[in-house]
Amino acid sequence: MDPLVRIAEIESGSVADELHLEIGTRIIRINGQRVRDGIDLTFLLADTALELETVSPQGETTLYDIEREPGESVGIVPAPDTIRECGNKCVFCFIDGNPKDVRESLWLRDDDFRLSFTYGSYVTLTNLGPRGMERLVEQRISPLYVSVHATEPEVRTRLLVNDRSGLIMDQLRYLTENGLSVHTQVVLCPEWNDGAHLDRTMDDLFSLGEGVLSLSVVPVGLTKYNLERPVRLLTTDEARYAIKQVDQFRVTAMGERGVGWCYAADELYLIGQRDLPEDAYYDEGALTENGVGALNQFGREFEKGLDSVLELPYPRIRIVTGRSMEPFFRERAGRLSEATGGKVDVVSVVNEFYGDSVTVAGLLAGEDIQASLGDAAADELLLLPAEAVNADGLFIDSMPLSDLTAALAPATVATGHEITECLKSLCAR
Repeated sequence: MDPLVRIAEIESGSVADELHLEIGTRIIRINGQRVRDGIDLTFLLADTALELETVSPQGETTLYDIEREPGESVGIVPAPDTIRECGNKCVFCFIDGNPKDVRESLWLRDDDFRLSFTYGSYVTLTNLGPRGMERLVEQRISPLYVSVHATEPEVRTRLLVNDRSGLIMDQLRYLTENGLSVHTQVVLCPEWNDGAHLDRTMDDLFSLGEGVLSLSVVPVGLTKYNLERPVRLLTTDEARYAIKQVDQFRVTAMGERGVGWCYAADELYLIGQRDLPEDAYYDEGALTENGVGALNQFGREFEKGLDSVLELPYPRIRIVTGRSMEPFFRERAGRLSEATGGKVDVVSVVNEFYGDSVTVAGLLAGEDIQASLGDAAADELLLLPAEAVNADGLFIDSMPLSDLTAALAPATVATGHEITECLKSLCAR
């Protein structure tokens, strides 16, 4: 089997640099143990005495004996690991709702515990057998983020369409009994895993003890391309009932552990047309990146930064967002106008690319934004959501931000994750 770990970079002045290791060299074994991926590399490089077996780009095998000081970096930066793809066929799979011309990276069906550990992405554990589970314990890969959806074996199997799905409670019990921690998640699908099934899931996960750090309840999302699936979107009343279930269980959790433990995602409150809870609801706020408490955090950052926003040389400012955040910005448009000296308008973009059931700003296509803005004036400022653009400067429909900026010229285009910070940066120019 070809080893997965190759050297992508070597830190200047490091041990690897002194040994004249080459870019592209494969790391075969460390202290006699096979190196399977970047996590293995990090784990095995922890020793101060190392026997490093490598194969150069020219095919030459070399054995290095390394002695180093505690804390001294070896200086090897590995190439990204090959991603473990998902073997499930979830009835609510969002990837199946992608249009054909979506950004290429959005087709990746990852279900990789390494990404879960490193980046907090949720995995199902269905592609891990006994040896894989043992590895998690051996290397203390924790906390993990696990998509549970349901703890009843037959319900989870129906949802994930994978015969291994029903093992989830055994898997989580093994991890927690061996000292690992997990954050868990339910994607709530009406008439599938809601109601009594959700109650059962909360009970089961809580019974595993403090190793299960949290449970997030997130509403299912569908696009116009997978609306024919056997699942459907939650109604307002269904969302409200789910919030009530979570709130009732939080009473138990607070009484026994002093934390809420289970959380209804922000989007569930939006669908249910309920006011968001106070900050205390979210305990330490560890799940904001997963849409739990993110809107509260956004509001706090807005308030904190508003006083620092100065007048800008733009008589008109247009804030671009998705329908879910439109009320937030409309409530604050007047205060932004006072701070900047310009007329602030909110442009709520209907998502034609995915369908109007998708309302978040992060999934707005460049073409939809352009169509919603129309012609723009030279003295106008257009604020676009930074979450709609990836690290390569591409919108979800693969339109480059640079192309949209050119199309909207002569107006000024700016992007930002937090609106007041974005405006402050413009003040400083």
